[in-house]
Amino acid sequence: MRDRSQEGDQRGTLDFGSSHTWAAWNHANMSKLSSCGSFICWRFVPLLVLFLAIFVGWLQQFDIPEGAVFEIIFTLQNGQLPYHMFGQGYVSTEAVPDDMTPLPRPVGESFLTLPGGATFPQNGIGMCCRSSAYDPESVYNTVLWYLLQGGRHIDGAHLYTNHRAIGRAIKEAMRRGIKREDIFVTTKLWPSHFGYDKPLEVAPTFLEELGLDYVDMILLHFPTPLPYMLNGECRKKGWSTKECRQRTWEAMSKLREDGITRNVGVSNFNIPQMQMLMDLKLAPIATNQFQYNPWAPDWQHEVFAFCQEKGIAVTAYAPMGGAFMKGTVYTEQRIRSVAAKHNKSVPQVMLRWAIQKGAVVIPGTGNPEHMRSNLEAYSFQLDEEDMATIHESGNDPGAKKFMYFKMDDS
Repeated sequence: MRDRSQEGDQRGTLDFGSSHTWAAWNHANMSKLSSCGSFICWRFVPLLVLFLAIFVGWLQQFDIPEGAVFEIIFTLQNGQLPYHMFGQGYVSTEAVPDDMTPLPRPVGESFLTLPGGATFPQNGIGMCCRSSAYDPESVYNTVLWYLLQGGRHIDGAHLYTNHRAIGRAIKEAMRRGIKREDIFVTTKLWPSHFGYDKPLEVAPTFLEELGLDYVDMILLHFPTPLPYMLNGECRKKGWSTKECRQRTWEAMSKLREDGITRNVGVSNFNIPQMQMLMDLKLAPIATNQFQYNPWAPDWQHEVFAFCQEKGIAVTAYAPMGGAFMKGTVYTEQRIRSVAAKHNKSVPQVMLRWAIQKGAVVIPGTGNPEHMRSNLEAYSFQLDEEDMATIHESGNDPGAKKFMYFKMDDS
């Protein structure tokens, strides 16, 4: 058997079996700590603690502090300053011309039918996870561009902190001639608001922020409140994870009955989690929104198949592989060959693949040209060979590069 002490030495670790060795190490390293401690401990550390205290205090002004954190991450990633920290600055989406009127709806537009008969446009716009999804003027311009160019499905969430800007754009689009009943608006309930009383309290504020009489869909954003959400209703009442989901779904069903929303659904749920809600015999699950693309792991394909079998629409976010991997898809040769065959872009082909699979796609962009290009995914067809080629690309070694969320209670 291999000597573990030798293995440790080979990995660069220390053997403290000898008191002399320990004393020597302790003396050398404590001397180093002492020499730099006066600066680090008495100057840098207090400043760091002060900064963290101020930052945490600043976050407490938000109903959902995580939303502010996500804004900081995605705006800094794009080299811009977060609006909620620094105020109005660089507007990343150009203004819509004052004289622009609504263009026709997309050629070949397709829909899924939800429980109760609502029509669900298969190609929407996601209002998350990029700088243009947080700055209010960029959000306003983005949604107005999208609606005036023929798009009719807006996917948002309370977490994204942009309800009011979305609502302003919808109001302006309606003033220019677009009917409210033609616009499908989705938002989401964050897990810190799970429970029974809390959803009934917070959901009406969605309408006030959006300036709408109803929303078309409210989703449970994640299946489980995260461990640090210590002040949530479920924790205060001592409910288990299962009880929390059950009581929250009871509240969602009540919101549907009361007309606050016309449909309710889930996001990032797995099969057992959906089945538990279905067993309650309350409001039907209209959709499950989760990351879906050719590189999804097998169990996500199983979730997709379950949803189709049970009449639950799938809303596929990250059809290009995820916020940090979307550029990688351009290097996948099989997909590039399909795009060249149809004289279409790689994003158009990826959106078309998901649409023909029976999913709803919600690509995110603040660029009006990209919006037009995305909506053109309605206008062509992939043949069986194309569909199989794109699906098989998910088996390539490079598929491991694409990220996904686990959909369980861990």
